Amino acid sequence: MISQPLRELAEEAGILCQWNDAHGKLLNLDEDALRSVLGALGLPADSPEQADKSLRQLRRRKAAAESGPLLITDADQPIDLRGRLAAGSYCTIQREDGSRHEARVDSHGRLAAQPCGYHQLSCGEQQWTLACAPSRCPTVAELTGKGHIWGIAAQVYSLRRQNDGGLGDLGALQQLIGSAAALGADALAISPLHAMFSSLPDQYSPYSPSSRNHYNILHADPASLLGEAEMAQALRQCGLEEQATQLEQLDLIDWPAASALRLALLRHFHGRLAELPADLQQDFQQFRAQGGEALQLHCCHEALQRHMLDQGMGADWRKWPAPWQQPDTAEVRQFAAQHAGELDFHAFGQWLAARGLARAQELARESGMGIGLIADMAIGADPAGSFGWACQEQLLGRVSIGAPPDLLSRTGQNWGVAAFSPLGLQEHGYSAFIDMLRANLRHSGGLRIDHIMGLQRLWIIPEGESAGRGAYLSYPMDDLLRLLTLEAWRHRALIIGEDLGTVPAGLQEILGQRSILGMRVLQFEQQDSVLPPPRQWSAEALATTSTHDLPTTAGWLEGHDIHWRQQTDQIDAEDAAAARQQRTEEIRILDSALQQEQLPAADDDERLTSCLRYLGRTPAPLVLVPLEDVMASIEQPNMPGSDDRHPNWRRRWPDAAARMLEQPAPRERLKALDGERRDRNSQDD
Repeated sequence: MISQPLRELAEEAGILCQWNDAHGKLLNLDEDALRSVLGALGLPADSPEQADKSLRQLRRRKAAAESGPLLITDADQPIDLRGRLAAGSYCTIQREDGSRHEARVDSHGRLAAQPCGYHQLSCGEQQWTLACAPSRCPTVAELTGKGHIWGIAAQVYSLRRQNDGGLGDLGALQQLIGSAAALGADALAISPLHAMFSSLPDQYSPYSPSSRNHYNILHADPASLLGEAEMAQALRQCGLEEQATQLEQLDLIDWPAASALRLALLRHFHGRLAELPADLQQDFQQFRAQGGEALQLHCCHEALQRHMLDQGMGADWRKWPAPWQQPDTAEVRQFAAQHAGELDFHAFGQWLAARGLARAQELARESGMGIGLIADMAIGADPAGSFGWACQEQLLGRVSIGAPPDLLSRTGQNWGVAAFSPLGLQEHGYSAFIDMLRANLRHSGGLRIDHIMGLQRLWIIPEGESAGRGAYLSYPMDDLLRLLTLEAWRHRALIIGEDLGTVPAGLQEILGQRSILGMRVLQFEQQDSVLPPPRQWSAEALATTSTHDLPTTAGWLEGHDIHWRQQTDQIDAEDAAAARQQRTEEIRILDSALQQEQLPAADDDERLTSCLRYLGRTPAPLVLVPLEDVMASIEQPNMPGSDDRHPNWRRRWPDAAARMLEQPAPRERLKALDGERRDRNSQDD
């Protein structure tokens, strides 16, 4: 039983003392776990006196934050200014479109409604930013003129092209775009391209980045901007031809070796920057200027991390000497000046990646895709990365994000990434959140938000504790959704929320009202020994056969995932036998549903094609098929909880991206899906 002072502090801090698990069972947080979480949030509560002191300090801080620099509201609704301005106050509003308007606070303390956008509100010396959000995000129909479309999901690192040095890049992505568009795809969802750690090539999970605001320069393709001849010449001049050939022949990515090769090539090109055409040099300088302090700090962190590793100080800025733990010290500024060339190199890599991604999106739209690229935004970033270093005031420093024990993991999960501070965001006008959204929407037609439940609550785990000893922390969902909706409107982008796992009651309905698509996975939709017919599937979620964390359809049909789970000690022989027996029943249920639709299921190849056609008949606005299912692969990109025993994020395709979809079987599968989507659209006419 949690004492009243502790419960009051938990409520003020936004910690849930009760929640429903994945089975709907009501669970209670125990007092020791609560004290640990509160302590990690900087709210010590080991005694009633300590809890009372923490409560008073927290309330003072929250009261001050309520008058923060950003006012978030719904467009076309009166703006509540009570507590900020007195009734009758005269104000000036500088709208985002440049127009200037005079306004007066009415007797109820409200200001007249304003259109969508970011506007500057001033009254005397007081000034705020108004974020006026539309009621919902753009829809598939509004963006494409079609109610039902399809696309492919691809892991960028896994793609192959000639002379790629053993690692997928944006050049290979551009080749895949052309093939997919020619078959009728309107979207191509990609794995996260977030910035990683150039000094730590062993850290390559795209969901544990250094920063979600910048790019992984290893995926940059200099040839796309500078030409294939320049790339071939660089390999020769750097003496890397033989090593590149060896890396390209590997079935699995050798991340350290491929990273070293890519970085060597990038340094070669950066060293010849002065020889580039004048327009490219000018474009690079404009990119640096537009990147501002955020780009400068990311590049500085990259250079500083390498320097600290060489000095034996380690890679984690939180363990560096004090002068280096903050980005705005005289020592850091001096370091940046002394290592200006190294910072310029990292900015050069960011420029190449950004321009390559922009070109990929341009190519997608030019090729006829209605959406084009759908970027993937991870739930968090490694706290030791540049984002954690540069945005400390808006992050929680002593907790990591994870998941409680659930259907996917009996012991819970610790993802090792940092969480935003709800109060820190409010105090700083949500600047880190807004900048992150803009960075991920800049060169895409859509955005998939990993674990979108985090906009409402996150399972946070104190340092040193097991995943099961965490707690749910509430977030200002209404404000975060308004900002997300506003940025989607400004970028004309489709928004997808990954809502798999333990989903709070009512959240999916709220997302649907905002036109944020949820996700419905074929493997998860069986209920009470029945797979619902296509017409009963949600029209407010995309439909997909699988995800990067789940078995491929071919692997699922073969039970290949069960084999891997046993190999990685996630289940024993007895559990594996039970899982195979259950899988047999699940396949029988799938076959029954396919037969009801008169879709063939004589063998696994027919089943796979029929699954795509089945999803094509649903009212889902978007059907997304992983490239692994397009190619009938049995191997999945990632197996959570498997450590290094499963080659997570390392698999490469044997064929070049330009030729993959030209093969007869993949081509016929996608043509079948395209036909179903066309039929679905004609039914709406």
